[in-house]
Amino acid sequence: MSSVPDVADVLEVVAVPDVVGVLGGGRMGVGIAHAFLLAGSRAIILERDDAAAAHAREAFISALLKSVSRGTTNENADALRDRIDVTTDVSAFASAGLVVEAVPEDFALKSSMLQRVEAVLGDDAWLASNTSSLSIDDLAATLSRPERFCGLHFFNPVPSSTLVEIVRGEASLPSLIEAAQGWVEALGKTPITVKNSPGFASSRLGVVIAIEAIRMLEEGVASAEDIDAAMVLGYKFPVGPLRLTDLVGLDVRLGISEYLASTLGSRFEPPALLREKVAEGKLGRKSGEGFFVWADGEA
Repeated sequence: MSSVPDVADVLEVVAVPDVVGVLGGGRMGVGIAHAFLLAGSRAIILERDDAAAAHAREAFISALLKSVSRGTTNENADALRDRIDVTTDVSAFASAGLVVEAVPEDFALKSSMLQRVEAVLGDDAWLASNTSSLSIDDLAATLSRPERFCGLHFFNPVPSSTLVEIVRGEASLPSLIEAAQGWVEALGKTPITVKNSPGFASSRLGVVIAIEAIRMLEEGVASAEDIDAAMVLGYKFPVGPLRLTDLVGLDVRLGISEYLASTLGSRFEPPALLREKVAEGKLGRKSGEGFFVWADGEA
């Protein structure tokens, strides 16, 4: 006869770590830190220099104030501020139960920063990467404790996205994957778990749709607006593939596409139009123009 689990045991599974570190204070990093903050964690963001740290702090405080004003948290702004820190000192992660890496999609950069962070973590801390396509096994191979490492792929924008992709590496402990599923649910999001493979599930599917939409635009099949409308109205996509590429960043899409082409074949080869726009600095919403023109964050 099975016994009913103790309430404390259940809470232990689903609760977020007391202290969560986020490596990188860009849009994704701030979003991840914000999600854990609202779920009850103390959140620490590590940035490369004082200027970047100041920018990340401003974005983080702005996000938490919006949460207070919208009523998405029962805590007041002062209580939330007391649980955030933005620093350039990696030793601040020494108390973290979990650190999520969220630096740009460059293997050498991610690997070196993960090693730097791992060196200050406690033996019982967990480490994760927010990579959208790079191999979790290859990153794990550069670490001293690969069994305590997995992928936690959040989606942009983090606050409104309800999906987190958990990537299970060959060395990842089953207890880590179970804990990660609990963290994601505690954030109010839905976890999917995939084994390590190029592009995982989400990026592989998302990129193949996006690059075909870009090829159609390149070939003059239809306008960007009409291509997107076909998927939104015909297939119930919440946002069209070209608008979504603008939100993700054309440079990010290009990097993922190049990586998938190198690992999975020519069907992922980036269209010339994508390369041209990135070369021109038309990166999407963050630069003000991509496949659409953006003003004040809206196309």
